[in-house]
Amino acid sequence: MPWWAWVLLGVFVLLILPTFVISSIIYTVLLVRTGKKKWGRTCSIPDDEEYLRMFEIGLEWEKEYASKKREVEIKSEGYRLFGEYFDFGAKKAVIIIPGRMESLLYSYYFAEPFRRAGYNVLTIDNRTHGLSDGVINSLYCREWPDLIAWSRFLHDELQNEEIVLHGICIGASGALFALTSGKAPKYMRAMIAEGMYVNFYESLKNHMIEQKRPLYPFAWEVALLIRLISRANVVTDGPLWRIGKLRRPILMLQSEEDTFSLPEKAKLLYETCGSAEKKLVFFPKGIHSRIRINNPEKYDQTIIDFLKDLS
Repeated sequence: MPWWAWVLLGVFVLLILPTFVISSIIYTVLLVRTGKKKWGRTCSIPDDEEYLRMFEIGLEWEKEYASKKREVEIKSEGYRLFGEYFDFGAKKAVIIIPGRMESLLYSYYFAEPFRRAGYNVLTIDNRTHGLSDGVINSLYCREWPDLIAWSRFLHDELQNEEIVLHGICIGASGALFALTSGKAPKYMRAMIAEGMYVNFYESLKNHMIEQKRPLYPFAWEVALLIRLISRANVVTDGPLWRIGKLRRPILMLQSEEDTFSLPEKAKLLYETCGSAEKKLVFFPKGIHSRIRINNPEKYDQTIIDFLKDLS
């Protein structure tokens, strides 16, 4: 082997390979379900008081309306998916789509404004979460057909005439992917998005910056592994590239304190959005995915008013 080949091999072994090993570990932690306990039906951050309080309030809500609940199951693209349906006797329903790491238990916390607005509530275990099948998380870049399958179930089997999607973080991205896919039935009426990012790559970078972790080359390498293994393009695809195609009503909820999905990016998404019925509401308090716990009255009323305008 010539000398220059030895140099290239040395560079690979000493400089490139070690970072890829670390990036592979980061990717696995973020997006591979290595066992049923990972992303199961538990509180994902039990040592965070605010987060735990959200979880506990959600469990209290579920207990209050347990008599309205039934376990439901569908199949989508060969995956068994599980959920819980709260039947309040309405003809409309919401699908609450949690973010990464969260099961349907997390979604209880966001259900009350929809009940008050006269909606039935479906909470779901995303693919690779809770009781649902799946190992590789594709950040709803590939799982979005699941939301259409759930909507068809609500419409065809449970006789709901209209469906609204309410997504938090990655769940918001999934709702947008579904509604701009060209395959969403007309009864998928609208969406509500909390903390929607422009793409996952930027959200990943913002997480790493806040946690004071070295950004490069790890962010690049993790994005490459997501492309190769999860088969999701998180750099040049995402909500920013999809939202211009949206033609259904959207309510965007954004905290001014969100350091992962930045407020200025929410404005960019809003300006790019192709819907004639769009609304962006800012809240002064609440880190990422925690708007409601800091202002439940305004949060709930904003959603109720949006749903009222749909009617």
